[in-house]
Amino acid sequence: MEEFDVIILGGGAAALSAGLYSTRAMQKTLILERLGYGGQILVTDMIENYPGFPEGIRGPELSTLMEQQTRRFGADMRYEEVLSVEKLDQPLKLVHTSEASYAGKTVIIATGGSHKKLGVPGEDQLSGKGVSYCAVCDGNFFRGQDVVVVGGGDAALDEGGYLTGLVNKVTVIHRRDQLRASRILQERSFNNPKMEFLWSHVVEEFQGGVELETALVRNLKTAEVYKLPTAGAFIYIGFESNSGFLKGHVPMDELGHIETNISMETAIPGVYACGDIRVNSDRQLGNAVGDGITAALSAYRHITEGS
Repeated sequence: MEEFDVIILGGGAAALSAGLYSTRAMQKTLILERLGYGGQILVTDMIENYPGFPEGIRGPELSTLMEQQTRRFGADMRYEEVLSVEKLDQPLKLVHTSEASYAGKTVIIATGGSHKKLGVPGEDQLSGKGVSYCAVCDGNFFRGQDVVVVGGGDAALDEGGYLTGLVNKVTVIHRRDQLRASRILQERSFNNPKMEFLWSHVVEEFQGGVELETALVRNLKTAEVYKLPTAGAFIYIGFESNSGFLKGHVPMDELGHIETNISMETAIPGVYACGDIRVNSDRQLGNAVGDGITAALSAYRHITEGS
């Protein structure tokens, strides 16, 4: 079984930042990621609020730069799904993946979250056939067509705005009569001639044969139910913590967020959590980077000072 100083679970901004600092501190570091390095920034079109990029930067581009920088300093980065952990309270913690098992003196949990599903009929069956959770990934398939975006937060409006550069029209379906998104995104969206809003509505079902054809929607104020033709549906209603495999191993809240102190330490010595997975995360790129750095420095002190 391979042994490492630091094993990092996840491949988003927090994980890559932790890996960068850990490897530069000459710690033998393994980063385990299931899908793609970059996490949520990998599927974000434009990032405008990260310091150092006054004109903004595309999410996939920043993801690539962060991955390259972390690899440059020698991080061992592998595409493997983490299935379980054990002996976290021991000097050598065990991590089991789809490919192998590893032992680490410290473990940094940076598994982030996944897009929540609506849980309505037709959603799973038509996923990848019109129903999507990533406009940057799938928007190109709907050029010149009408699509819907479900949600009312920053992600919904940001990705909806991105889609207007590709599609004919974007209809934002929101269960309330006002948005949760930031003011600047709201202003842009309201001034975008290719964006419309369906207030106080919910999707009850996605319908179609081989591909999505209609969304069955309900007006919450009138109870009217009707079909809304659409080629694509992009869902942004929040995130769920990717922490199921950790239940019973580390303290977490009822939503699956892991409890830490300001040094990213959990209640278990040598085990840290950072980024979107931890309690009270603001789910911002800058916070995730800072969390990852803090976790790496805490892990380094644990190894070198025995604290």
